[in-house]
Amino acid sequence: MKRIILVTLIGLQGLYSQDLKQTYPIVDTGINEFYSDTAIIYEPKPNEEFYGQDAHYTVNKPSYTNNNDGTIADNITGLMWEQHMGDKMTFEEAFKKAENSTLGGYTDWRVPTIKELYSLILFTGQVKGAKAIDLFINTNYFEQPLGDTSNDEREIDAQTWSSTEYVGKTMRNDATVFGVNFVDGRIKGYPKYNPRTKQANKMYFRMVRGNTAYGKNNFIDNGDGTISDLSTGLMWQKADDGISRDWSTSLAYAENLTLGNKSDWRLPNAKELQSIVDYTRSLQTTNSPAINPVFETSEIKDADGNINYPFFWTSTTHKDGRNPYSSAVYIAFGEGQGKMRNKLMDVHGAGCQRSDPKSGNIKDYPQFFGPQGDVRYVYNYVRCVRTLN
Repeated sequence: MKRIILVTLIGLQGLYSQDLKQTYPIVDTGINEFYSDTAIIYEPKPNEEFYGQDAHYTVNKPSYTNNNDGTIADNITGLMWEQHMGDKMTFEEAFKKAENSTLGGYTDWRVPTIKELYSLILFTGQVKGAKAIDLFINTNYFEQPLGDTSNDEREIDAQTWSSTEYVGKTMRNDATVFGVNFVDGRIKGYPKYNPRTKQANKMYFRMVRGNTAYGKNNFIDNGDGTISDLSTGLMWQKADDGISRDWSTSLAYAENLTLGNKSDWRLPNAKELQSIVDYTRSLQTTNSPAINPVFETSEIKDADGNINYPFFWTSTTHKDGRNPYSSAVYIAFGEGQGKMRNKLMDVHGAGCQRSDPKSGNIKDYPQFFGPQGDVRYVYNYVRCVRTLN
């Protein structure tokens, strides 16, 4: 009897070790500078303001190999990428291109999901409004065009689409595809068809192959207020605490959290937090936030007093605007709202990634900013993370 139990335990141990294999490793954002809410600063020490930001925690440094055949291998994720995207094309044309491609001698190319595509983003980039300064992708390996300013485009009009369609609708009932803008450092939902002409919109696409498990979570509820994702090797706070905070206060909250008998919690970086978005869910279609229901998420009231779900802070600075150090990345788990023609609407989709000012007077917000009236809260929510060990 003892021998049977021992064999069973060994078998379970082996199975658990197998489950811990990271099929979805998150590549670092590349940030190695430290920022306040206004400037580059010296590295903060524990218990000092702004401690716990992105550059304090470096994991899985980006690593690529140029195969010299038009393909780039990502040595962290196990994905292989098309180096040159070619011309803009429609959503349907991209799938045909992938199906027929023999690039590098391979025939299993596909249009990447939004999670696969986001693995390439680097937050060493910088943008100022519509003008590119430094791109949000490694240009030593990847070709990344700018928008054609000679054809009435802005430099930032060079979005790369994914295969992930928004399960809801944006703007005024537009079918929407998620894309990453490696020129301005954001995820947004973009209309699949031109609202005026009804013709299919054209964007850039970068084909991918390999590691078909990438982007698929393997959540385990630990029963102590924590959720483990065995595919990424990260442990998450199951429920946010229902309190909105500015960026520096959010960093401090995460650094001082004790939960599940663990005290090494931190604010996730942009790519870590995006890894737990569930793009099959939205307020419009499942009446829920865009996250697996194993998690618990507070409700908020939007600017019109209707139910929505919060923006969640990350530890990642997003260098944009007149003061490039004053904003940090958030992920919208509810609708990515904006106000256009005085009407509040979902302009970018649940699961979009944008940025907010790191600080401000809570009485002055929400505000609306930019051509699509992006809502700014500044006081956003927190879901902490730690590395499984």
